[in-house]
Amino acid sequence: MPPRPLDHESLNENVKKVAYAVRGELYLRASELQKEGKKIIFTNVGNPHALGQRPLTFPRQVIALCQAPFLLDDPNVELLFPADAIARAKHYLSLTSGGLGAYSDSRGLPGIRKEIAEFIGRRDGYPSDPELIFLTDGASKGVMQILDTLIRNERDGVLVPVPQYPLYSATISLCGGSLVPYYLEEEANWGLDLNNVRQSIAEARFKGIKVRAMVIINPGNPTGQCLSQANLKEILRFCYQENLAMLADEVYQQNIYQDERPFISARKTLLDMGPPLSKEVQLVSFHTVSKGFWGECGQRGGYFEMTNLPPETVDEIYKVASISLSPNVPGQIFLGLMVNPPKPGDISYLKYSAESKAVLDSLRRRAHIMTDGFNSCRNIVCNFTEGAMYSFPQVRLPPKAIEAAKRAGKVPDVFYCLKLLEATGISTVPGSGFGQKEGVFHLRTTILPAEEDMPAIMASFKKFNDEFVEQYEDQRGYSRM
Repeated sequence: MPPRPLDHESLNENVKKVAYAVRGELYLRASELQKEGKKIIFTNVGNPHALGQRPLTFPRQVIALCQAPFLLDDPNVELLFPADAIARAKHYLSLTSGGLGAYSDSRGLPGIRKEIAEFIGRRDGYPSDPELIFLTDGASKGVMQILDTLIRNERDGVLVPVPQYPLYSATISLCGGSLVPYYLEEEANWGLDLNNVRQSIAEARFKGIKVRAMVIINPGNPTGQCLSQANLKEILRFCYQENLAMLADEVYQQNIYQDERPFISARKTLLDMGPPLSKEVQLVSFHTVSKGFWGECGQRGGYFEMTNLPPETVDEIYKVASISLSPNVPGQIFLGLMVNPPKPGDISYLKYSAESKAVLDSLRRRAHIMTDGFNSCRNIVCNFTEGAMYSFPQVRLPPKAIEAAKRAGKVPDVFYCLKLLEATGISTVPGSGFGQKEGVFHLRTTILPAEEDMPAIMASFKKFNDEFVEQYEDQRGYSRM
């Protein structure tokens, strides 16, 4: 009998090429161990509420009223909910065609797109057009939609920073395109050297690949660096010179843990530069409710904004969005609340402000605890997490450990991370899942475990690491940068 249509050997080859390390071998083994009763600390994915972060009160109050609008008719509603939450719930319900259970426009509710445009205008100092903002089920769906629009065949390439978030490599594979890596410089705090990018483009073109876009992740995932405005200007000039679209992944823009390089959007930088760049460089920017101090990953609320895309292209993107009918409406309302939170003088402002500050202050402290903890281990080097939610330490593996990994049929950092998981219950992601230079090994962990648990987690890691090194140590040195 010939292979059936959905037998593995009959599947789309692009599907089989997809790899997504964040939910890969380590995660599956961690899930098995959890079922067996072992306590697992899932630091493999930026999922704040799963690691104990409490939801912000005001947005949950508003969404509760929107989900159960009959509560608004209860005579005691004002005893349970503040007046501004009640007013906001009524406002959002008035924007829908039948509550949260009704489809919205395929681009998202016009009233919420208007709120996002006003937020972008305040942030950047330039007005934004709601017609160029599309709401999506998380930022990932937006990234996938734009890459699917860009990539025509295997000869189309997309520049992606390495180490990179595997959403990009996975989606480029799925779309049948070519990932063109450009390496960040670990010794320069994961800085971007445009000479590396030029070399990557030259090598791609030599192979017959047409590079069509460049991805930046700012702040970086998994590397945690923040781009300065000077960096951004350099990159935008490069995109202009090389006729590249820029895809700006800015989902961690609220997560900044140092004061030297505040977040500045690619859009603001582009418009500050003036013509011809401000009129020519095509830019798509992404944001979400999943990160920042909100951490509402499960709500799946995201958006992208398009700059300098022709109307015909926007129409094509709208057409494809229409296939799914509507992004989820509760996620859209979370976006509205994120970009238009309580203001000074509102009843809920002080509580919202205090809760937000507490989350960000704690994340800043946790970034220091984790960086310091890794750097206290003799064979580990870790740059400070300037932004985002992750540490990405380099692990200098003894040669005997690398040999043991090869005998076990494992990539060396996968071998290390599996041993770490078995010994401590800490579930991380090996650096090979994000890309790294040959012979250099890393792991990625979030900085999201509860602050009070962090010292014990780092002590457990240090104990494991010391014992691992002692087991495999010899006199031939370590893998190095």
